[in-house]
Amino acid sequence: MASNVLRVTPLVLLFAILFLTLIETSHAGGIAIYWGQNGNEGTLTQTCATGRYKYVNIAFLTVFGNGRKPVINLAGHCNPASNGCKIVSNGIRNCQKRGVKVMLSLGGGVGSYSLASVADARNVARYLWNNFLGGKSSSRPLGDAILDGIDFDIELGSTKYWNDLARYLKSYSRPRRKVYLSAAPQCPFPDRFLGKALNTGLFDYVWVQFYNNPQCQYSSGNINKLVNSWKQWTRSIKAGKIFLGLPAAPSAAGSGYVPPNVLISRILPVIKKSPKYGGVMLWSKYFDDRTGYSSKIVKKV
Repeated sequence: MASNVLRVTPLVLLFAILFLTLIETSHAGGIAIYWGQNGNEGTLTQTCATGRYKYVNIAFLTVFGNGRKPVINLAGHCNPASNGCKIVSNGIRNCQKRGVKVMLSLGGGVGSYSLASVADARNVARYLWNNFLGGKSSSRPLGDAILDGIDFDIELGSTKYWNDLARYLKSYSRPRRKVYLSAAPQCPFPDRFLGKALNTGLFDYVWVQFYNNPQCQYSSGNINKLVNSWKQWTRSIKAGKIFLGLPAAPSAAGSGYVPPNVLISRILPVIKKSPKYGGVMLWSKYFDDRTGYSSKIVKKV
């Protein structure tokens, strides 16, 4: 009796593997968003429920290092002094269930932070591990949820020892629980604060801020400075994926706003050619709510 079993030859199998590989390597990028600096931007759960974001940076841990008692500032969302931010754990878990990576962002444009030495970097890494990542502490500011990693948004203070902090944090990675690292350098290359840290090659995601820097941002219809800077970053940094960081509204930054139609028609077709392209980062959820920027670009990113 004739068999109805489909015979798969080695050649057919090879083509199938190549086809699946092509699909995997040509998938679209994702959108990263900063959340936490405006109480009117919705909860973390609501943010991830939109389905538009693949990465959320909780902003910011504004005080740490050099003997300072660490302080997290989530603006109008909650009061960490009364342990009111522990409720954020529910949002973190809800986001992760949707496949969204959630990071704690260090620094920001306002705060008091720096690292005094290699030993200080090690101590800060240990604090972050025990209070936000896979370690244990009785004083976890965001509750018992385990964040996916740490984001470096270092914009003031000392330029030293951030590379050491990255190494110590990455040393906590395990095969079943990776510690992801991301960074938000300014577009002038190399970044004054994070240049040395980025050279370690330990960062999984780098969302370069292509705004508030006239020498490397979009301006009045001219994309050349931005594109040239993008090419320099993608050629020079060993990070896993690099993202185009933009303000989600004209009022979200002093300069560098890119209209969605310009991004879609003129910039994305150029930068998506890079194998290091990871997507677009937006500042911030509050401003994105005002303009709907992410909803206008998400299918093209």
